[in-house]
Amino acid sequence: MSSLTLLGILPLIGALLIAVIPAEQALRVKQAALGTTILVAISAVMMWLNFDESNTAFQFVQSAGWIPSFGINYAVGVDGLSLVLILLAVLLTPIVVLAGWNESEGGRWSAKVFYILILVLETMMIGVFAATDVFLFYVFFEAMLIPVYFLIGGYGSGERAAAAVKFLLFSLFGGLLMLASIIGLYVISSKNGGATFDITQLSQMHNYMSSTTQNLLFLGFFIAFAIKAPVWPLHTWLPDAAASATPGTSVLLLGVLDKVGTFGMIRFCLTLFPDASKTFTPVIIVLAVISILYGAFLAIGARDIKRLIAYTSISHFGFITMGIFAMTTQGHSGAILYMFNHGFSTAALFIVAGWMIARRKSSTIADFGGLQRVTPVMAWSFFIAGMSSLALPGLSSFVSEFLVLVGTFTRYPVAAVLATFGIVLAALYILIPVQKALHGPTTPGNENLPDLNLREKFAVGPVLAIIIALGFYPAPLLNVINPVAKQVIESQGFTDPVPSESAGK
Repeated sequence: MSSLTLLGILPLIGALLIAVIPAEQALRVKQAALGTTILVAISAVMMWLNFDESNTAFQFVQSAGWIPSFGINYAVGVDGLSLVLILLAVLLTPIVVLAGWNESEGGRWSAKVFYILILVLETMMIGVFAATDVFLFYVFFEAMLIPVYFLIGGYGSGERAAAAVKFLLFSLFGGLLMLASIIGLYVISSKNGGATFDITQLSQMHNYMSSTTQNLLFLGFFIAFAIKAPVWPLHTWLPDAAASATPGTSVLLLGVLDKVGTFGMIRFCLTLFPDASKTFTPVIIVLAVISILYGAFLAIGARDIKRLIAYTSISHFGFITMGIFAMTTQGHSGAILYMFNHGFSTAALFIVAGWMIARRKSSTIADFGGLQRVTPVMAWSFFIAGMSSLALPGLSSFVSEFLVLVGTFTRYPVAAVLATFGIVLAALYILIPVQKALHGPTTPGNENLPDLNLREKFAVGPVLAIIIALGFYPAPLLNVINPVAKQVIESQGFTDPVPSESAGK
């Protein structure tokens, strides 16, 4: 058994442990969940330390026959792209458990069910990023929907049932399109060297496809990933899900699960369909720019703090998608780093916003006036998270956003220039709510709100520390990311544009 397989099994072992704890012993359930997720995080960090940064091939691989008659295998491995996203998932999960210590209260089921769902979801997140068999990836891709559906519908608030169903229907629709494309790939591979779902072998199948076939199969994958990401105009499920879910669920939903969409664009769309990727790149760049600007305008007009964060994520995913399809090494490195950085900045926003809502019993931004005087630690935590979201220099998001814009400008200057307006709009959608919620006179009802307790400080502290540390020193992640970004671009037949001599005069 590889260390990667063991990493994926550990949360399931923790879930089984919780299953035998009596439901009325909620504290023991929470402690078991926290201990399990911390152990998983430590194991992933150890795997990172043993990862060979110079090797772009899959590492920690394991392959075993699953359904041999159809060429389906249990096959897993990580490269720089998947390692970064697995780290994101396993580092955020214990933070979610600690920050949302009381989120399961008031749910349809007990705390026991809540934490079992969280741990099962953690296994699914590890599996979806580690799978190197396309059918196995699809299984994890669809299986993730189950715990998220119950987390939203069982423990959320407001129109939680409708939001859960909307999330499920959008995701299932995209999954069915992807399944149709997977079947098409399988049929093509069976006629050209033997039926397989192995991504390395399937990456050669484009040589046997007509342009029409490749375009259709590409669209099946891309639409599924664009829904998951989400990219305009397939984004409408996200604000409802984020507004209805618990803050911890929203952290995993926007911070990790949505990254499956942008991860899939790199791992599958570009790798399996290089010619179709080039064909659709101009259209996708336009959709990305629209997402950047449209999400920003929606965020400016938001009155609900959780919807505000969801709208900002639509804009951020526009930047990530644009960096992916800019087809430059800088754009790709920036996009992958952006995935990681966005996960932590969004986590900080949702976690602190959740505490604000729990204290004030309201999610309306206007109800949080003057918090800096009453709850200074909570207010400063929200401020730092907000500054990271608008990519303030010195914080983690700045480096990734800068790389995306520079990488895009060298090939698509008009798109890059339009996208920079998203930065201006980001200042508005962050600074306006910060001013309303943290500064000014104290809104009646806020005078006696408690500041962060010790547990909450321990939860948000590591998130803010990572945001600040990667703002000044992103090299540990870029050393892992850059080789795989370069390999993807070269496999597409691209080289980075070289500025002309006249441009420098």
